[in-house]
Parts: sequence; C-alpha cells; structure tokens
Amino acid sequence: MLLNYKDVDLYQGEHPVLRKVNFCVEEGEMVYLTGPVGSGKSSLLKSIYGEVPIAGGTAEVLGFDMGRLKTKHQPMLRRQMGIVFQDFQLMPDRTVQRNLDFVLRSTEWKQKADREKRIDEVLDLVKLPDKKDKMVFQLSGGEQQRICIARAILNTPKVILADEPTGNLDAENGELILALLDEIRRQQHTAVILSTHNLQWPEYFPGTVYCCVDGHLTKNSETNAGQETASTQN
Repeated sequence: MLLNYKDVDLYQGEHPVLRKVNFCVEEGEMVYLTGPVGSGKSSLLKSIYGEVPIAGGTAEVLGFDMGRLKTKHQPMLRRQMGIVFQDFQLMPDRTVQRNLDFVLRSTEWKQKADREKRIDEVLDLVKLPDKKDKMVFQLSGGEQQRICIARAILNTPKVILADEPTGNLDAENGELILALLDEIRRQQHTAVILSTHNLQWPEYFPGTVYCCVDGHLTKNSETNAGQETASTQN
C-alpha cells in the first residue's frame, strides 16, 4: 500500500477541514477526489506531500509517518511524487527543456547527457517531442498542462497528485489530459490521485471515487481500474 490514512484530522490554522479521514491508495490505482469548492480536496492532497500537517490520527505515505515528518525529510518524500497543478506553475521565461532540466538538476541528476535523454523520454510520453525548444508562453493551455505532466514524471514517481488538472482547459483538452494520466498509470503502474469537479471522468477513466462533504471523506464507488492494473502486472 502506498498511502494509508486512519482517522486523520486536517486543519487550516485553527479551523477543521476534514475529520476522521480513512483513505488508502494502492500501486497503479486511479483515485478521484470530488466535492464542492472549499470542501477539503486540496487540503487532503497537500497533506500527502507534507504542506498541510496531520492534526490527528495516523497517516503513512510511501513509508513516511506523516505525523512525525520533519521538514528536512520532505524533499525525500516529494522526490517519489509528481505534482500537477491547475495553474501549471511553469517558468514562463524559460524554454520547455530548461523548465524540465531545472527539476532534474534540483534532484541531483549530475550528467547533462542523462538529463537530456530523460527529457526526450518524457516529452515523447506526453506526445510533445517537438516542443522542447519552445518558450512556455508559446504553448497552448493544453500543451502547458502536458508539459506539467512531463515534469511530474521526470523522476518516475510512485504517485502523481493532480489538483484540478483540467480546471482551466476546455472539454477536449481536459479529456486528453485524463487519457494521458490514465495511460501513464497503466504503463508505469503509478497511482494517480486527482481532485475534480467533473463527475464524468470516472465514467470514462474508471477508478475509486471519494467525496469531500461536510468535513468528511466518503468513499462513493470503486471500479475495476485497480484490478485491471494488477492483472497487467501478473
């Protein structure tokens, strides 16, 4: 199990956001977090990478006890994750290659040839091999989000966290992004946890659906996505 929350309480300052959260994620699973704005979806995602502290209960993420996680250990945890933001958070004054190279250099990829090879690999995966030398501002919104996914998978993460990854995109580009995340999940057995307001995505790309509402996390449904991934590993 990659992630296991038991009776977890999450606060923003002194205000409770979610209480008694029970939440687990397996390798290669597709997980959706649904619920209205302000219901705690983003706070739950942020707690997984240590930005929102665990206020009660127990939480284990990729072998780390999140209730005792020290700041100095956060980089080790986050290197096993890929994070995809709704607002992209790319550096607009740099090319695609330089955006991706910055991440690799920050995570101790010493050899330039190795970095260039890895950048080519992830751009092929997101089907943008010809955009390497483009400035970020020259890309469409859908292309920028695909570059964000390329950035997220540079270090072959065990988990991808995506906070409303289609929120700023039209329906066609949104579906392309979900299809890409699902393809990565299948190929690399990476768990994908994403928050969304679009309740159609689980119908198109099956997974486990949770809903944040009234301060609680409820498991709504589960499809065969995890079973399908497990069968491909056998």
